[in-house]
Amino acid sequence: MPLLLQLALAVAVAVAMAGTATTTTTHTRFYMHDTVTASASGGGPAATAVRVVRGAAAAALPGDAVNRFGDLYAVDDPLTDGADASSAAVGRARGFYMFASRTDSALLFSATMEFTAGVHRGGAVSVLARDAILDEVRELPVVGGAGVLRGAARYGLLRTHSFNATTNNAVLQIDMYLTV
Repeated sequence: MPLLLQLALAVAVAVAMAGTATTTTTHTRFYMHDTVTASASGGGPAATAVRVVRGAAAAALPGDAVNRFGDLYAVDDPLTDGADASSAAVGRARGFYMFASRTDSALLFSATMEFTAGVHRGGAVSVLARDAILDEVRELPVVGGAGVLRGAARYGLLRTHSFNATTNNAVLQIDMYLTV
C-alpha cells in the first residue's frame, strides 16, 4: 500500500475515533467565602485570605482606602453549596489574587477549586482570569481540571453575592459550565 494512502487511512481512523469520544457538559453552582478580616471577638470565621505583599503607598487605588496596586492575597477559601457560611461544604478554593490595575479594582485571580463533596468530589478545576470586582458578572476561563474533572474546559461566571467594605470580606457566587 503506498505510503500516502496509509497516511490518509490513519488520519481518517483518528478523526472517526475522535468523533466517538464522549464528553459531558455540566453546570454547577457554589459559593466562595473570602474572609480577609476575622471577627475581633473570635466568634466568627477565621481569615481565609491573607495579604502577603503590600503595594507601595504611592500606588493607592482611586476610591479605595484599603487596597493598593500590587497587593497580593493568598487564599484558602471554603466553597459551599449555599450562600450562608453554615451551608454544606463542597470544597476549597486555593490560590491567590493580586490587585493588577493602577486605575481600577481589577484582580489577577488564579485558583484551583478542589471539590471534596457532591457530584464532583475528587475533582478540581483551575481558573486564571482578570476579575474586575466591581462588574456585576465576571468570566473565569477554566484552564484545566484534575481527578474526576481531568481535562475540564469552558468557563465560570463569578458574581459578588455580598461584600462588606469595612472588613473586605465577600461571598462570591460561582456558576461553572464545564465540559469533561
